[in-house]
Amino acid sequence: MTRNAYVSRRTFLAGAVGAAAGWASWPRLFARAGEGPQGSEGAYQVGIYTRPWDKYDYRVALDAIAEAGFKHAGLMTTTMPWGRLVLSATTTVEQAAAIGEEVRKRGLDILSVYPGGIPVQKSVQAGVEAMRRIIDNCHAAGAKSILMGGIGNAKLYDAYYKAIAETCDYAAEKGIPITVKPHGGLNATGPQCRKCIEAVGHENFSLWYDPGNIMYYSNGERDPVEDAKTVAGLVKVGMCIKDFDMVEKNGKLTRDVWITPGRGRVDFPKVMKVLREGGFRRGALVIECVFRGDGSLETILAEAKKAREYVEKLVAVY
Repeated sequence: MTRNAYVSRRTFLAGAVGAAAGWASWPRLFARAGEGPQGSEGAYQVGIYTRPWDKYDYRVALDAIAEAGFKHAGLMTTTMPWGRLVLSATTTVEQAAAIGEEVRKRGLDILSVYPGGIPVQKSVQAGVEAMRRIIDNCHAAGAKSILMGGIGNAKLYDAYYKAIAETCDYAAEKGIPITVKPHGGLNATGPQCRKCIEAVGHENFSLWYDPGNIMYYSNGERDPVEDAKTVAGLVKVGMCIKDFDMVEKNGKLTRDVWITPGRGRVDFPKVMKVLREGGFRRGALVIECVFRGDGSLETILAEAKKAREYVEKLVAVY
């Protein structure tokens, strides 16, 4: 996107000037192995990404997240003046700061940011520069972690993880851990994700588990309960709460993750048990998808509330 696609800085940055003092006083997340985002409500912090509201403005999503009773948000896709991602390498620091202020105005914080890809097809250095911009933007917004999606092109695999490796220290200095999730391609399974983590070899880079994606990218054949056993010690910061099912559409069985957690095939209690045995005893649990039905704000809000209640009950025993 060109910079002409951005809204006017004066309009977008309204209210952002006063945010700087808030950043300085915010509790920082120390990016050390085994330490997830901290919170007063317990070992796990339950949040939801903006993705269910991706057809709406991000502020509409934030309003709904707060109304659904969440204290924590994750920034992913939504409708922005410059594209689909709330924050990315092309966002300016000023825009990121304004976004962070909008989040805080609603009594929320940011557990995770999905910023999209980095241009390692140009060069490793281009990837490094993009990662540094992502880190700067997340820091300006007050985000507590970065979620990368990995890369499916085998020819760019080494360059991608080299760019991440070269910026892990920079992110750690700002108290922001970098994570990667199971996302198909070369990081579709637990063992593949382990290779990604080992390729970087830095304590500030860990796995953000996603049981729904384990099933989605295996057409429902790989059980995340068993897969989770292969990632012991890798999940340190958080995970996506995403369900999965095979549903009939136009007479054909189709993969579906637009399911409110607890209604599909993922056995979340067993997945959590395995992950806890592997060391994930605190951190962020961020819901990514819910059933959207007719796509109305009312329907999404109702399902988001159900999802929050389900996850809170899931972890209440811990």
